[in-house]
Amino acid sequence: MTQMATADPQPGMRRPALSPSRASDFKQCPLLYRFRAVDRLPETPTKAQLRGTLVHSVLERLFTLPQPERLPDRAKELLEPAWTRLAADRPDWLALFDGEEPGSVTTWLTGAEKLLDGYFELEDPRRLQPEACELHVEIELDSGVLLRGYVDRLDVAPTGELRVVDYKTGTAPREIGEAKAMFQMKFYAVVLWRLRGIVPRQLKLMYLTDGQSLAYAPDEPELRRFERTLEAIWEAILRAAKSGDFRPSPSRLCDWCAHQALCPSFGGTPPDYPGWPEPDPGEETALDRAD
Repeated sequence: MTQMATADPQPGMRRPALSPSRASDFKQCPLLYRFRAVDRLPETPTKAQLRGTLVHSVLERLFTLPQPERLPDRAKELLEPAWTRLAADRPDWLALFDGEEPGSVTTWLTGAEKLLDGYFELEDPRRLQPEACELHVEIELDSGVLLRGYVDRLDVAPTGELRVVDYKTGTAPREIGEAKAMFQMKFYAVVLWRLRGIVPRQLKLMYLTDGQSLAYAPDEPELRRFERTLEAIWEAILRAAKSGDFRPSPSRLCDWCAHQALCPSFGGTPPDYPGWPEPDPGEETALDRAD
């Protein structure tokens, strides 16, 4: 197996890969996968998504501070400079506030403060020393499938046991949302298991809006089965890629899709199929990682 685990991906053109977000897209609706990974159609983020991206950035920076300084007030002090950096990189995000009342950004940042309060209700970061935050991981399986993604946080115990932590800035989900979130965590568990030869002891989801957490302990037979699931998803993607036949799969989730106007299920017509993309469709954006 080809192995890689770095803080940031290498620049340049890379072969197609499978990420948790894009795998989830294909499972939900193959046409959605095409719109996002092949056509790369733009999507305007919501303010909630931006807030999630901001909070992830702050929590990453929080763990760069000396342990005694990792306090709620200190975390909130990181919010405004983190937003300034993000807005400088993406002026279109700042444009979401155009035409609103003065102080709307300040009000929006207050919502981010509440999410940080939710985080501190769940754990005390002064007691933790993660091995890595926002860790880019990548591995090619023996089958040839290339897996790629970002881990919000990786904790390693003195005994070598691994805990994979993912921050969610929404509320704890119902059954469908929980299955989607755990799919993402099992993806990371497979990658880390194949990279390090260790099955993660715990997969932990932290829901900051309502201060709840969900923990799960996978085992090796389960990860082997899930690995075969990922290989089957990739095989299905490649079959669709040859012909461009990415079919829509209507569901209740269509209500939140940004591409209804181009979807045949809603009377639309997709753009001409551009062919299999380069660079790869497996790259996750900051917004993907802030789900």
